[in-house]
Amino acid sequence: MTVLDGSLRSYRSGWAWFWAWALVGCGVALGAVSLGWFASAPAAFVAVLMASRPTIRRSALGLFTGAGALLLFVAWVQRAGPGTTCWRTATASGCDQHLNPVPWLLVGLVLFVGGVVGYARRVRSRVLPG
Repeated sequence: MTVLDGSLRSYRSGWAWFWAWALVGCGVALGAVSLGWFASAPAAFVAVLMASRPTIRRSALGLFTGAGALLLFVAWVQRAGPGTTCWRTATASGCDQHLNPVPWLLVGLVLFVGGVVGYARRVRSRVLPG
């Protein structure tokens, strides 16, 4: 195994941990917007376990990406809003209340892109110093 192979393995491992952190961030955000402690407590427990190892902790910017992914999903679900949307089929009808998707979209984009770009810059500065 050459030095380049080890560096490539470390690079891939770092991104894998980044996406693991993103799952944790999604769980924390889900707890914050919907499920409360049912999602936040297990996600926080996993985050503490992951943060106990420095090599895993370096990829923690994935938390922002995961939270942003959930907010982008909320924006997608609320895309018919804001306000009331009524629907009718041959056998049923009803009305749904929708939130304004724009704030969810904007914050979700900032978090998702910010997490990915921030981690990519961190990795690049570590791999290519100067």
